Formats: sequence, structure tokens, C-alpha cells
Amino acid sequence: MGELGAANHVTRPAPVTNPAPVTIRTLRKMASQGAAFACLTCYDATTARWLERAGVHVLLVGDTAAEMVLGYSRTIDMPLDVLIELTAGVKRGAPRTFVMGDMPFMSYHADEAEAIRNAGRFMTRGLADIVKIEADASFAPLVARMARAGVPVCGHIGSKPQQAALSGGYSGAGRTPREADQIVADAVALEEAGAVMLLIEAVPQDVTRRVLQATKVPMIGIGAGPEPHGQVLVLQDLLGLSDRPPTFALAMAAMGDELVRVGRRWVEAVERREVGVKTAGGGGAAVDRPLRPRKKPAGRPVPLRKVAAACAIIRPSRWNRCFSS
Repeated sequence: MGELGAANHVTRPAPVTNPAPVTIRTLRKMASQGAAFACLTCYDATTARWLERAGVHVLLVGDTAAEMVLGYSRTIDMPLDVLIELTAGVKRGAPRTFVMGDMPFMSYHADEAEAIRNAGRFMTRGLADIVKIEADASFAPLVARMARAGVPVCGHIGSKPQQAALSGGYSGAGRTPREADQIVADAVALEEAGAVMLLIEAVPQDVTRRVLQATKVPMIGIGAGPEPHGQVLVLQDLLGLSDRPPTFALAMAAMGDELVRVGRRWVEAVERREVGVKTAGGGGAAVDRPLRPRKKPAGRPVPLRKVAAACAIIRPSRWNRCFSS
């Protein structure tokens, strides 16, 4: 068997199956018991299926899809309709996982009624279990109206990527006493308005600790220290697919290098005409023997009396026509 054929024999880890679907009740229980839950971004059904098998509790279909999927340089370019469809795809791929839809730039800012309708679309067409909005205390009335409409909300506090243009780029938050106090106040206001989760981004650990002390809902962290109830990371950063990951990103694989290696092997296999031959296991990789057309077994001629009998059964009135042919 050639090198390409040997690559087909991969030992896969056994999937971790969740005994029950992950819900907000599950996450509340884990948070109250001090058990950390894992969250990753995800943008397609296939990846979602594998991440569910891995036991990831929460999948965030983030507006980072603008950069990771669509090739934009900013998250604010993410189209609402596209993100809703991506969210639905992730949920179909991982139906037992808690899926969070990320409301993109200007989908909830201009008008509260429009914001609620868009949130509702994430819940119905997008199949989301919860929606996330980047918010401060001024968004508390909107959160209250969403909660009253039955939409679970995760309030994103701390650094807010959708507002990066105000500071000239992505940056941390809560670096001054005034900023830290405001983040704590934002968290409290959003929780009191009905937010069922919080996500805190790129703040010092002492700010995270203060928010945890001031609130009771489960909180996800990203670049905010180890203390939040859950941790999230952009999947491409985790897999080593990002050219310029943030400083807090923890890469656990080098999938970019692996994709290059496998892609080059594929190019070489095609050039050597190794693709399209039969493998020992029936796959499509290269082995020594090419596919050959299967010979049809030699058959005996059908007796004329059987042909005549069949024609008589089908259309007795046309016996002569069938028999003569």
C-alpha cells in the first residue's frame, strides 16, 4: 500500500457523548457546582458534529465568521441573514449542544422592535438556544424586552469588537478604575434586566473576579483569566489556523501546517496518477493494482419456449409479434 493509502488508516478517539442535551439549566448547574464548561466558535454543521462528539458544551456562531469564513478584515461586515443560516447549520450538526447566535453589527442598535424581531429570527430560523449582544447598562431596557418576549440573552461586556472603530482597533478593557467600575455596573444592570448569561472579554483578572462576585448568572470568559465559569476561543485560533491570533489565544494544534502538508501530498498524488485506483480496504487511495472493469459472467441462452411463455403471460393477444421478434 502506498503512502496515500496508509493515510486512510487513522485511529480516531472515542467520542464523548453528553447524556442529555446541554441547556441553560445545565450551564447554571455546572456554574453553581464550580464545574467549568467549554465553549468554542463554530460556523458549519460538519465541524459542529465533531465538536459535539468531543463534548464541547457551548458553540458560539460568532460574527467572527466575517473574518474566518467570508474573508473580511472586520467583524462588523458580517451579514445578518448569512449568520442566521450559519447558526442553523451548527445546530443541525450539533443538536444536543447549546448553540449561541451572535447578533451582528447594527442588527440590534437602531430600533428595539427591529432588534427583537432579529433576535426572534435567530431563535426560529437560526435554531439558536440563546443570542449574544455586545452591551453596556444602556442596553438593559432592550434586554428586558427581549426577555419578556422569551429570548434568552447573553450580555457581552468588557472589550467589544463591534466598537473597535471608536478606539482605532481591537483593545482590552477595564484597565483603569473607572473602566473597571463601569464593567461591573454593566454586568449587574444586564443581569437585573433579564440576561441569563454573560461573556466578558479582554479584561484584567481582578475585574473578572469583581463581576463574578457581583452577579449570579453563568459567565464565559475570553482573555479574562481562568476564573469564569466557562471559556471560549475562536476555533481557528485553537487549531493553529490563524496567521495573527490574539495574545491570549491558546493553540492546541498546528492544523494550518497539517493542511499544507496534506494538500501538498494530494497535489503530488494527482501528479503521479495515484488517485482513482483501488485500495485494499476499498477506499480511494493509491495501491499497486488499478481498477479493472468487472467481467460479466457468461450466461446460458434462454430457451425459446420460455420466451414464448413470458410473452403469452404479458400480452396473449400479441403472441405472434413477441415470438416473431
